[in-house]
Amino acid sequence: MRAICWNGVNDVVVESVPEPRIVSPHDAIVRVSLSSVCGSDLHLVHGYIPAMRRGDVLGHEFLGEVVETGAEVKRLQRGDRVVVSSVIGCGRCVYCEGELWSLCDNSNPRHVVTERLFGDTMSAIFGYSHAFGGFAGSHAEYVRVPFADHGAFKVPDGVRDESAVFASDALPTGYMGAELCDIRPGQVVAVWGCGGVGQMAIKSAYLFGAARVIAIDSRPDRLAMAKVHGCAEVLNYAEVDVQEALRELTGGRGPDACIDAVGMEAEGTGLQYTYDRVKHALRLQNDRPLVVRDALLACRKGGTVSIVGVYAGFADKIPLGALMNKALVVRAAQQHGQRYIPRLLELIQRGDIDPSFLLTHRMCLDDGPRGYRLFEERADGCMRAVFAP
Repeated sequence: MRAICWNGVNDVVVESVPEPRIVSPHDAIVRVSLSSVCGSDLHLVHGYIPAMRRGDVLGHEFLGEVVETGAEVKRLQRGDRVVVSSVIGCGRCVYCEGELWSLCDNSNPRHVVTERLFGDTMSAIFGYSHAFGGFAGSHAEYVRVPFADHGAFKVPDGVRDESAVFASDALPTGYMGAELCDIRPGQVVAVWGCGGVGQMAIKSAYLFGAARVIAIDSRPDRLAMAKVHGCAEVLNYAEVDVQEALRELTGGRGPDACIDAVGMEAEGTGLQYTYDRVKHALRLQNDRPLVVRDALLACRKGGTVSIVGVYAGFADKIPLGALMNKALVVRAAQQHGQRYIPRLLELIQRGDIDPSFLLTHRMCLDDGPRGYRLFEERADGCMRAVFAP
């Protein structure tokens, strides 16, 4: 079958790879209908996530049709249209039972890598390096889905593929980012990053009762999308001092909650950004924590900072004094997709939220390198390139 593969740092290729097969009785094989790129895929392409191997299939956000099931799969049958959580959970460990699916104890057979990086076992993630399980990704014709009864969810009638595909990752990540803020009616929320996750965090913040959402980015097209689709007030960090602007917009207090929807390759201006870029380029630190710094400094006293942008390791110059003295709450996680997907599919079905506007470029698998290039360069108004095998 054809698949989009990692061929080395900044090298994405389309190759023929073996079709997946049932390995465990809890597996299902899904024929992929749509598979989206994600900002965190670029961390793999750029070489900032360890343990990638030449020929690894990329992609973790997808929807498709069940074509085969293992003997122990009970909830699914052939022909079911399903959206699959990007995070793989066993469904039986204490973390999965507590709906903390990205902390699963059992799904990642290569857990020694994350134990060294993070001090503990993390769940597996489709197409996200051998540090996170080594499972083949979704930019392919077929995908093996482990623990399928817990990770694949039937898409309700009337919900289009173009909407449902983002219930795999972008929508639950943004929704969780807003939920972690414990938003109360009337509050002001600031969201850094107007990519797919940031757009979903903006819309979700309103679902949780925010009165105002302020979106921060430098791309005019993405800021326009946040304004039109998300009804957000917008700040271009290349044109204004974000700290001063946020204080002015909130009467001097700062936002009640701040969401980092950017992660380890944050862009910015000034000396702090230059410092981060140099250390990052020299691999002296894994992450560029510019947004974390901004959010901790901008958030009002007693507020909450939510981190759903992906970070991989270590970074310095974090303002711990602001965190401690302002009595801030910081909450973070990889998304717990299985916890949110059923709820989000209902919201899509009711018309309360529709993420389909994220799909700006629909392509075939052979267009993979071009799709990744457009997405990386944010060219031609590309919010998300989505591949239809």
